[in-house]
Parts: sequence; structure tokens; C-alpha cells
Amino acid sequence: MTFRTIIRPTGFVDAPFGHDGKVARLAGTMLWFSAVELLRVGNDGRVAAELVPVEGLENRLEDDAMASSWAAITGTRAALQLGARTIRLDQPQLMAILNATPDSFSDGGVSATPDQGFAAAEAGAAIVDVGGESTRPRATTVWEGDEIERVVPLVRALAASGAAVSIDTRKAAVMEAALAAGATMVNDVSALTWDERSAAVVAKAGVPVCLMHHQGKPETMQQAPSYPRGALVEVYLWLEDRIQAALDAGIEREKILVDPGIGFGKTVAHNLELLNGLAAFHGLGCPLLVGASRKRTIGALHGEAPADRRLGGSLTLALKAIDQGAHLVRAHDAYETVQALRVWRGLRDQALTPRP
Repeated sequence: MTFRTIIRPTGFVDAPFGHDGKVARLAGTMLWFSAVELLRVGNDGRVAAELVPVEGLENRLEDDAMASSWAAITGTRAALQLGARTIRLDQPQLMAILNATPDSFSDGGVSATPDQGFAAAEAGAAIVDVGGESTRPRATTVWEGDEIERVVPLVRALAASGAAVSIDTRKAAVMEAALAAGATMVNDVSALTWDERSAAVVAKAGVPVCLMHHQGKPETMQQAPSYPRGALVEVYLWLEDRIQAALDAGIEREKILVDPGIGFGKTVAHNLELLNGLAAFHGLGCPLLVGASRKRTIGALHGEAPADRRLGGSLTLALKAIDQGAHLVRAHDAYETVQALRVWRGLRDQALTPRP
């Protein structure tokens, strides 16, 4: 039987001081960890777990794949260059959501305005993510012409103001229109699988792209999603394949981000499994983006709270993500999320300040 081992960092410590050789830094973030869980995936589908200290771990790296994952986990992530804007990834950043969609699950059909994007950037969002097609469960596909009409005015106005703008779309034509209007990043919930031209468009533009995991299409993705080997393992391996496909298409590794796709073809249990195990995704060697804002999982855990009453849960999941090294969180409530990230940053700054 052959095995594949996924490395999940755990055993986080406040600071590395006095722990030389016993802790490692996580993906260039403000976090250090003292142990890992080795998830051994057999070709029979079984997964076995073993907890191992960081000290001496190099002696347990059994093959090139494990060695590469360990190097990725302990390596840094290059800053994102979005036009003239440099987005540092040594501290958590916010990608603010701006939905120009009349059927969005999160805002009751109230479409976005440029002023909302300006406010998000002023609140401290590093990136404003503009979308013109709802990909909520059971959403139907929007014609690319309508999607372009929705997003281009927002992208143009925000880019003209100096904001770093991402375009949230599955369609190559929409990517091209938005990039021409000033967008400097692509966020594709299909991980460049929906449109056969999309990978070439991203490669030619030379912009960062986020590859998000999904299972199924929005119309049907919540109809009995299944992960026989566990969501963490299967999402990890799927994203690994999509990274390779992007590389093969000519996209530079430094410009690839990954997103486990909370809520996209996943049950509540799948989502919680992914959120608990997020640190494993650093083994892919790409910046990690997590979007759990206002997702149904929050409502499921709190009396079916409607989308506009899920702020507390959204902040909880954002902090859970950055506690495991997420470089960016994608959220609707910019001011409140930035405040949470800055308080988190203050706690880490204090922990990492050497005692006199």
C-alpha cells in the first residue's frame, strides 16, 4: 500500500523565545507552532493521524512531497502586487465583499454602490472584491453581458480612487472586461474550471488569482455533498491539482492563492472540519484566503439566524482562520472585521515583544 502524508501544524505557542529548535514559524505569519499532525492517506482511502513534535521533524520527512510541504509550511509568502498597491502577507488582511447581484444571499438583493467600496477601503480593507453573479446555493448562471454591465462601473470607480480591486467571476470575458477597467486580481470560485479560456486570460494579464475549492455547480452543490476520505484531505488534494493546472497554464506560483471554499458543496460538518484544520493548507505553498462571512453554517449553529444577523459568527470564523495563519479573510462587514484583525494584531505584537 502507498501513502500520501499531509502535514497539519498545531500546538501553537505565544512566542518563539526560549524555544530554539522546538517551534517553527507558520507561512511567514505572526504565528509559531510546536507540533504537527501527520495525516497519512492510503490508496485504500483510509486516513491515519499521528502527532509529532516540531523538534526532530526533519528526520520524519519520508519523501520529496513531505519535504516540499514542510518547506512550504515554514516558508514566507511574497507580498501581493495589485497594480501600484503592495499587500503584505506577514499580517492578516481583509478582502471586502462588494456584491453587484440582485439575488445575493447576504444583502437581501440590495446591490452595491461605489460608495460602499470606498467605505470598505477607508475602513482598512486591503482589497475590494467585486462580484456580479451570485454563487449561493441554487443560484442560476448570469449571462456574461449582464455580469459585465454590473461590475465594470464599480471596478472603474474603485480603481480610479486608488483601491486594490479584485474581480469575483468564473467567466473569462468578465475577467477581461474587469481587468481592462482597473481590476488587478481575479477571484474564481471555480478555480479556473468553469471557462476554458480563464486560465489563459489570467496568465496573460499576470495578475494574482485565487483558486477556490467547490464541489458541483451552485445550482446543485448542496445536494448531498460527500467527501469519503474527509473534507480536509480531499479539498487539499483537489487544490493541489488545481495549483498544478494553473502552473501548467503559465501562471506564476507567487501569484496563486487558495481558498478551501467554505459553503461550496459542503455540509455544516464539512465546513467546521475545514475551519478546524485550516493550517494544513499552508503545505500547498500559496497564500491562504478564507471566506466564511455570513455563511449558512453560522445560522445553523445559532437558531437559523438570517444572513444580516450573523456578524458575531462571521467575526468568530475570521479570527479562527487567522489563528491558523490565513493571510486574508473575505468578509462583508469591513469596519468590524478590520477592528477584529487589528485587535488580534495587537495581541500578537505584545506576545512577540521580548520581555526586558
